[in-house]
Amino acid sequence: MNRKAVVLVIALIAVVIVAVVLMRQNQTTGDTQTRAPLAQQQPVGPQQHASHPAAHIPAHFETMPSLTSLAPTLSPERFTGITRSAYQAAREIPQTLTQLPCYCHCDQSMGHKSLHSCFEDEHAASCAVCATEALTAYRLQKEQGLTPAQIRERIIAEYSRQ
Repeated sequence: MNRKAVVLVIALIAVVIVAVVLMRQNQTTGDTQTRAPLAQQQPVGPQQHASHPAAHIPAHFETMPSLTSLAPTLSPERFTGITRSAYQAAREIPQTLTQLPCYCHCDQSMGHKSLHSCFEDEHAASCAVCATEALTAYRLQKEQGLTPAQIRERIIAEYSRQ
């Protein structure tokens, strides 16, 4: 083997080791706490929405589930920049995010049940739609005092046009 190939193999092995260590650390830090299932609640969607009949509305919950029934979101400290801010927003308004559809349509591709699901794993870290929606929801709730239902209407109106 030439020197480049050896260096490449070593780098690849190092990446795999780091990934395994991070996954194990995640399992022991509380990011994967045990939780009660969402009691008898099923997400709504995909559906058509009364005020946007031609639009496909991704899965979400219509009513606020209890905090104890929600899976924890990943720690914002694991990320940087906008991604960190989005994961922080998810930590602060988890019940609101459960009531919002995610317009990257991960309900169909990944089985997510709402925007909150995107922050239970690293999906939102690589998805601008998830991060943008969470930050928008946070701003609308904290700065404008909107309810989750009002925020949902705004999100649907915005993303149904696209």
